[in-house]
Amino acid sequence: MATMVDVARRAGVSVATVSHVLNETRPVRPATRDAVRAAIDELGYTHNTLARSLVTSRTHSIGLAVSAISNPYFTEILQGVESSALERGYSLLIADPHDDPEHELKAVRLLHERRVDGVIVAPSARPDALLGHLGRYGIPAVFLDRLVDAGHDQVCAENEEPVARLVGHLAESGHTRIGLVAGLPGLSTTTERVAGYRAGLARAALPYDPGLIVGGNSHAEGAEAATHRLLGLPEPPTALVTGNNTMTIGALGALRAAGLAVPGDIALAGFDDFSWADLFEPRLTAIAQPGRDIGATALRLLLDRLAEPDRAPRTVRLPCTFVHRSSCGCGN
Repeated sequence: MATMVDVARRAGVSVATVSHVLNETRPVRPATRDAVRAAIDELGYTHNTLARSLVTSRTHSIGLAVSAISNPYFTEILQGVESSALERGYSLLIADPHDDPEHELKAVRLLHERRVDGVIVAPSARPDALLGHLGRYGIPAVFLDRLVDAGHDQVCAENEEPVARLVGHLAESGHTRIGLVAGLPGLSTTTERVAGYRAGLARAALPYDPGLIVGGNSHAEGAEAATHRLLGLPEPPTALVTGNNTMTIGALGALRAAGLAVPGDIALAGFDDFSWADLFEPRLTAIAQPGRDIGATALRLLLDRLAEPDRAPRTVRLPCTFVHRSSCGCGN
């Protein structure tokens, strides 16, 4: 088995230089670094990461705590974090907090016990215990998708303006009663998307009717029940906006159960695009979030925080894309 001494001899450098390249403990000239990397590849040398962590107090591992990893949106975020982490020599440990404050705290504690260098978290609607734990132990953290406070690094998509655009698009198609299946209360995404819904109504000079907003709790079953409630109104909506992709699926189930055709009987547009949305009949009009970019940005923010612990916190918002298909009732 090749050793660090073998790598140094093959690259024509000192063992100390090889160590600096592997541990990133001192700048090394690009040509020298390339020679060391080439020697490592030729000899098949495997670095002892445990030994490195004992020297540097770093494990080069990152914890990621996001709920509903099976959700296509969070899968894209995971891919963005993982690919960026691997490019920078970091491994990834993943935990599912189940959107529950108690599980959330347990998940982050578990990651902390595994000595990750920092954590990336999609926080729950009640993250007080999480924030207390992070602060108590000084754990470097970045929040993604849902904003918590300005005292931490955070990254998310734009929420308000894209929903306002969906509402405006439906209004332009002649709809005056537009319902909203909203997400879990307490999440910043829910608050901002409701605000976008109201802004879209105001721009279209449509009255705000609080009875047209029903909570779907960010999952399919809740959205199905919410849609049935909206359909049961004395004057039901002629168009629906759904607050995320899983709620779009729930709403479609309720509409199908009610015998309603989309968009013939009711128009539908949702927040969150997903890979098979173009394969539905009808094809789904949706807002596409930059999931991979959100994940990659979260990783970059965390590594910046590790490099400069005292830097000012940053909040980054990334733009979304309006994907126009046929479920809104005006063709493509």
